Amino acid sequence: MSYRNEAREPLSRGRPRDELLEQRIVAAVSSLLSEKGYDGVTFEEVARRCGASKASLYRRWKSKRDMVIATLKAGPVQYDPAEAIDTGSLRDDLLALCRRLDRTMRSADSRTAMLLLQAGLEDPELCDAIETAVGPTGARLPLQVIDAAVARGELPAGVSPFPFDEVVGAVLLLRRVNGLLVDEEYLAVLVDTVVLPALRATTNANSSLPAGIFSGHPSSQNP
Repeated sequence: MSYRNEAREPLSRGRPRDELLEQRIVAAVSSLLSEKGYDGVTFEEVARRCGASKASLYRRWKSKRDMVIATLKAGPVQYDPAEAIDTGSLRDDLLALCRRLDRTMRSADSRTAMLLLQAGLEDPELCDAIETAVGPTGARLPLQVIDAAVARGELPAGVSPFPFDEVVGAVLLLRRVNGLLVDEEYLAVLVDTVVLPALRATTNANSSLPAGIFSGHPSSQNP
């Protein structure tokens, strides 16, 4: 199921835009995400905080997921979905994705970023919807990047995006949470010594690789 069309509709449907109310809604959802996480965002609490009726919220969004995505779209995390990564070089594509993900994570406070990640693990469709509606966050390695690298002879056929999806997001988030430096030098070392060699190594293990934490739908730990 795709949420792209819903999330990209105007906030008001068939009514004049009330930009002040929309700003209050975005502020209320953002603060709830930071304070209580995804589970703490409810229509009741958002309505109470922004001084609106629940009916006015339900006129805008059918679900909490849609409301959270609209809030993320209203912030600096948004990108144009047409803004594809295509530098003409695999290494530069990977660096561009790393930069985008770092910007995405720095557009929210560390707690919100961590809570959204946790929510995405519990609700994998939320991650899918964010990538579709907000635009590529950089957490995933698009298949078109791999296909272009294979066509250029930079990667063998059959490479899996698992190393990028599993490692880059987790490392950058951990550095963000702990206030550690992420600069061009660090990203270059990460790509050259970890990501590129790991991508090339997946051709012999592709069929046995698990789903990445930021992509796919990883299985939960057994009790």
